[in-house]
Amino acid sequence: MPRKRFGRSRKNRCRFCTPEGCPRPAYVDYKDIGLLKKMLTNQSKMFSRKRSGNCAAFQRATAEAIKRARYMALLPYVGE
Repeated sequence: MPRKRFGRSRKNRCRFCTPEGCPRPAYVDYKDIGLLKKMLTNQSKMFSRKRSGNCAAFQRATAEAIKRARYMALLPYVGE
């Protein structure tokens, strides 16, 4: 019986970074609700870096943007 090869799937890349590298300064617009909702679970918890695939700089920028959007009542604090 042949062995299955794990870990051969697509590498989880940062959606904000370009092939040349990470643009500086890292900024995520808090008014872009469609993008921010993709970074949240259905309970409105933020995905981890491992799950979202973001680099460290953009994970921090995304967290800040989500917190700003919650404060401005663009995103809920608690999910459905």
